[in-house]
Amino acid sequence: MSSTNNFTEGSIAKKLIRFMFPILGALILQAMYGAVDILVVGRFGTTEGISGVSTGSIVMNLVTFTITGLAMGITVLIGRYLGENHPERVGKIIGGAIFFFAITGVVLMVLLLGFAPVFARWMQAPEEAFDHTVTYIRICGGGILFIIAYNLISSIFRGMGNSRLPLIFVAIACATNIVGDLFFVAVLNMNVAGAALATVLAQAVSVVLSLWIIARQPLPFAMSVKDIRWSVEVRRFLVVGSPIAIQEVLTQLSFLALCAFINRLGIGASSGYGVANKLVSFVMLIPSALMQSMASFVAQNVGARREDRARHAMFTGMGIGACIGVVVMVLVFFFGDVISSIFSTDPAVIARSFEYLRGFCLEALVTSVLFSFIGYYNGHSKTVFVMVQGLAQTFLVRLPVSYVMSIQPDASLTMIGLAAPIATIFGIVINIVYFFWLRRKEPALRA
Repeated sequence: MSSTNNFTEGSIAKKLIRFMFPILGALILQAMYGAVDILVVGRFGTTEGISGVSTGSIVMNLVTFTITGLAMGITVLIGRYLGENHPERVGKIIGGAIFFFAITGVVLMVLLLGFAPVFARWMQAPEEAFDHTVTYIRICGGGILFIIAYNLISSIFRGMGNSRLPLIFVAIACATNIVGDLFFVAVLNMNVAGAALATVLAQAVSVVLSLWIIARQPLPFAMSVKDIRWSVEVRRFLVVGSPIAIQEVLTQLSFLALCAFINRLGIGASSGYGVANKLVSFVMLIPSALMQSMASFVAQNVGARREDRARHAMFTGMGIGACIGVVVMVLVFFFGDVISSIFSTDPAVIARSFEYLRGFCLEALVTSVLFSFIGYYNGHSKTVFVMVQGLAQTFLVRLPVSYVMSIQPDASLTMIGLAAPIATIFGIVINIVYFFWLRRKEPALRA
């Protein structure tokens, strides 16, 4: 590894920030990638189209985050093997991952194409937006192999300590998606179908160009066609990644349930939440970048038996995230309506979006602390605990609070939005207790 990609020596803050910035850039572009669909449909399509894209994209996020969770096992093991100076094992992981995700992609494509109306019905999509939701799910489902390929490629390079190439890949996708949205929706008036088609086309272009770029990069490992098969390395990355994926599945299902709660409040609330949900993806950028960076950073140091650096990296991440989180929280609380107006010109939609954001905004601060913990535990392969604490937050706090708030006679989106930071604070308490328990149980973690 180059000194830039070696996290086992040098300034922790400097290396963490340097590695995190390309990841943050990629996440910003990914958030823009999803937000552009809502923005263009909101400007050139219909209110029903906003609801359809919002509900359909939540279904697709369930699939995407599940794949990302499984791929985190690849990121962690690659970082671990490079930290242990065993690059010969990396090619076997990648070959096994290609085999596994190819089969998974075909299965998911069949499910999304065949059961899109069922998913829309489960989401309680408003009647006016039901067909739009089905259309979005089916078109994106048809291109699911490209979505999987992008996430797999990015996870491999992050495990190698290279966050620059994933940034380039998502920049390609984002630019293509913007052009596609404007052409299909604004020019051809295809509404939701155009937004979905642009999404799939963008992923396809990104994957093809990324493979072309990779073919011209020096790589610290060798891989052959013989490695593309089921092997012991597949089982290993699934052991690490499966708890994260299970957590993502159940967490995203909780967001589906939340969307269904809000959809019952009518098309105005549904569309307002759709806009707010896109803004939420921007609010969560710093915490998400911290979590992904932390997992790779910690994994290398665990492999090199530098537990002191792993622990210091976690606290450094918390400090960085909290400072930025305070600023984001204030901006969202006081100017959420101004930001929402970027995505819609309908005053009612803007008002309902702002209503939700005022309850949610505290999440920008507290999630930075929680996600730094999670990245630290993922880097240690403590993914079963990460899954358990995530499910506890979701099913013991976030969903019950959201449901109770949604059935009130004067249901407020602000109170529904507040359920998220309440659940996160609950999760932080669990993580603090586990941190001290783990240090007592495993002497190596006290190094």
